[in-house]
Amino acid sequence: MSLDATVVCVWLMSGFDRPLHYRLPSSMEEQAEPGSLVRVPLGRRQTIGLVVEKDCEPDLPLMQLKLVLELVYPVPVMTPALLRLGSWLRQYYGASIQNVLETMIPGPVRQGMKAKQEKYVSAVKSVESEVLAALEKKAPKQFELYQFIAGQFRPQKKSLVLSRLSASPAAYTGLLKKGLILEEARKVERVAYDDELGDVEYATKQEIVLNEEQAACYESIAESVRAGKFTTHLLYGVTGSGKTEVYIAAMEEALKAGKSVLFLVPEVALTPQTVGRLRSRFTEHKDAHAVVWHSSLSDGERLDAWMALANGTARVVVGARSAVFAPLRNLGLVIVDEEHEPAFKQDETPRYHGRDVAVYRSFLENVVCVLGSATPSLESYRNVKRGKYKLDTLTKRIDDRELPMMHVVDMRIEMMRTRKPVTISTLLAEKLRDRWEKGEQSILFINRRGYNSTMLCTECGHVEECKHCSVPMTFHRSDNTLKCHLCGHEADPPWKCPECNSGAIRGKGSGTQRIEDVVKSILPRANVVRIDTDTMGKKHLFREILGDFRKGKIDLLVGTQMIAKGLDFPNVTLVGMVDADLSLHVPDFRANERTFQLLVQVSGRAGRGDLAGEVVVQTFTPHAEPIQFARRGEVDAFLEVEIESREQFQYPPFRHLVRQVFRSRNADKAVFFAEQFARKVEARMAGKIEMRGPTPCAVEKMKDQYRFHIWYFTQNVSGLMRELKAVEAEVPLPKDVVQIFDVDPMSVS
Repeated sequence: MSLDATVVCVWLMSGFDRPLHYRLPSSMEEQAEPGSLVRVPLGRRQTIGLVVEKDCEPDLPLMQLKLVLELVYPVPVMTPALLRLGSWLRQYYGASIQNVLETMIPGPVRQGMKAKQEKYVSAVKSVESEVLAALEKKAPKQFELYQFIAGQFRPQKKSLVLSRLSASPAAYTGLLKKGLILEEARKVERVAYDDELGDVEYATKQEIVLNEEQAACYESIAESVRAGKFTTHLLYGVTGSGKTEVYIAAMEEALKAGKSVLFLVPEVALTPQTVGRLRSRFTEHKDAHAVVWHSSLSDGERLDAWMALANGTARVVVGARSAVFAPLRNLGLVIVDEEHEPAFKQDETPRYHGRDVAVYRSFLENVVCVLGSATPSLESYRNVKRGKYKLDTLTKRIDDRELPMMHVVDMRIEMMRTRKPVTISTLLAEKLRDRWEKGEQSILFINRRGYNSTMLCTECGHVEECKHCSVPMTFHRSDNTLKCHLCGHEADPPWKCPECNSGAIRGKGSGTQRIEDVVKSILPRANVVRIDTDTMGKKHLFREILGDFRKGKIDLLVGTQMIAKGLDFPNVTLVGMVDADLSLHVPDFRANERTFQLLVQVSGRAGRGDLAGEVVVQTFTPHAEPIQFARRGEVDAFLEVEIESREQFQYPPFRHLVRQVFRSRNADKAVFFAEQFARKVEARMAGKIEMRGPTPCAVEKMKDQYRFHIWYFTQNVSGLMRELKAVEAEVPLPKDVVQIFDVDPMSVS
């Protein structure tokens, strides 16, 4: 054995919670690098691991180290910067290495899935006539198959040849054994370069001329890209101001310099036109394929897309939050569109925020990061105020189009006038009729699925709740069932109140199904389509509906937050927000910010073409600050007022919040261990942090688990997480009690 054998440090994919050391055989010395996947022995079995360090000090004598068995892929599946990012994720979010690896590397890659191959067949041309004559006489099926293959100009798929002639595998094998045909294996490309999500808007290549504001923003970002240093820009532009064109111009700057680009969106399925625009604009960059990364990809597509990025075949990736870990080579620009969106927050450990990880990855790779929004998050806004981010602004819509006029309807007055519950106000109904008669399109938004939000007994006040969660069941009239939107439990709606046996149990509140019915009664001849998770079960249906809406086949869309952002339809001149109070009156310090963002984003769907737009907002609290600021379009003023309020109470972004949740089927156990943990933390960190709790979560019971949480306020997350992980080791939990850490949570329910 060579005394100078190379030793590598390997993290295993099999849940082994510490790194192991192995020797590299000489045949792998040059190819195996940090970030490479390798197959290694572990006891009597084999497993796959990730090389995180090369030429490291072994933890055992060299003679006792086992050899790496195989290099799974010819190129590393993670870059050195991604390895450093993984270490930061572990430290900042308090996650195990197993959780981090599962989050950063797609399942098919972690499992060592091989690339798909297709067999192609061609005929040997120089075959003697006597051989063919004998073949025709003795094996006519083989002769017929040979004649067909020999008649092709190029090699053909084996499967296609056999199906076309209805030939048997035996005839094919016979020709192969006789040496009359040749077989070769070719790799099948399954990368989503030409993803169908872009079919909704696949515009032809056209020269885009940036207006004065766009050009100024582009030049600011391009200057940073050319400088090649870490800089974060906040591109703050009103809805319809052309932020996407600025993104694309900046991306072209990076691509011309030979760099790669990472483009994050809240949800790829909600921004089909972005994919189409990118695809049409980058046709001249033949080596800059844009990989689309989203949850609908098959395992094979995920593998091939990941490897295309790892080997440099693709230089642009467009995707949701998990695309932030794409193994792009020579990264030059990172873009996060709609950076304020809660969808960028992962709800499984590690509970990372895609925007924050994007900024930190940009820092590690010393590249430019652009955060874009019409309603910036308070975190980004404060970073601008502190001078950490550069601010680029777009104050006008493209072609000086007017921002939509917002009408606020006080539903208290509406109900007093009609003396009954009102779903669609008189003003909104009139404007819906007017738009339909003019041949214009409308969108109605309500962030609640189902027909009625609750089943309530008007006699005793009983509300039908889910037996697994402490939330009311929602009535769905389409299949006449009560459903829990947290756990999916279904039940038949009661005919009588289970508590008082009264027949006065009724559905209360409105969801998308009820709005759809009401609108159809107002516009009986209009084509009204509902979009929510209940109707979007069929694959590609969302894309098809948006395509029909763009073509004018649909007059009115009714939907949840699926249609609140990312949609650009020039013929939409009216947007209605049916219940603006849904996100306002929730126990969350971000309620005002969320409501304001939602109002501005929803209203931004109107008037994006040549026709002016209007917005109707229905609310029971018309004087609430978010509604009034949104009505006047005063984003800066709202941000100033809200940030002043946050500073007063020292809520984020002035301090970081870490939320720890304990859950168990036994409520007493959950609260007992939460209290034990809290006492330990208080003893270790008295005076260093502010701690609140443990208290029941806003939704105390979810999926039969009782939930209690502790809040920690701190200026130093990494230091706090080290202490919390130390306490975690001192307070062993029984198997039926689970605790999770959520750093910088986007929801506190």
